[in-house]
Amino acid sequence: MTTPPTTGPSDTPIAPQAGAPATPTDGKGTPVNAPKDLSADVPPGGVDRPSREEAEQAVRTLLRWTGDDPMREGLLDTPARVVRAYLDFFSGYAIDPASLLRRTFSEVEGYDEIVLLRDIRFESHCEHHLAPIIGRAHVAYLPRQRVVGISKLARVVDAYARRLQIQERMTAQIANTINEVLEPHGVAVIIESAHECMTTRGVHKPGVSMVTSTMLGVFRNNSDTRRELLSMLNRPGTADF
Repeated sequence: MTTPPTTGPSDTPIAPQAGAPATPTDGKGTPVNAPKDLSADVPPGGVDRPSREEAEQAVRTLLRWTGDDPMREGLLDTPARVVRAYLDFFSGYAIDPASLLRRTFSEVEGYDEIVLLRDIRFESHCEHHLAPIIGRAHVAYLPRQRVVGISKLARVVDAYARRLQIQERMTAQIANTINEVLEPHGVAVIIESAHECMTTRGVHKPGVSMVTSTMLGVFRNNSDTRRELLSMLNRPGTADF
């Protein structure tokens, strides 16, 4: 195989050195040893991930394991659909939650009271059974000097929710990230959700919700501040706004 000429800074073809071994390429001219770009298949997540084709084949294997035929008409497109759905379900692995909070505002006319975002709806998946977790989060902080756009708090919730999770860890992750980046006087995160790994399998107990909380700073150490937060949470909702 003849090595194609390369180009230098002046775009003048440079002949390969005599005796230099040819670089093996695939049918598209790409060196066979070049790193494979999987960015079109999966978002970055810091782990060695299989290709989209391998993921789709894994879905076909599971379909066969259930006793069905992945080649029948109704299931032909299912592997591709499942992989696309997983890219959405688990898109949080491609997001650095802390980066969402970097832009802050200091001109708040001396505001130094609680900032509370209630009823942030989220969808997650249990890491034990891959079953959905559907719930809502309440996120509060008491600013020291800086405040953040309220949509960023909701985005932090989503960034952690769109991963394989357990609720206890997710609650702590949200609170710790806000605390580390904003350095407020305190952070409180309360999450209430239904776990379909419990409602649709196992003990089959629909209607059961799980509540977790992480209190940091003044919300943990000052009973008056914590009581004020709970009072704000118990006020009528905003369904009619």
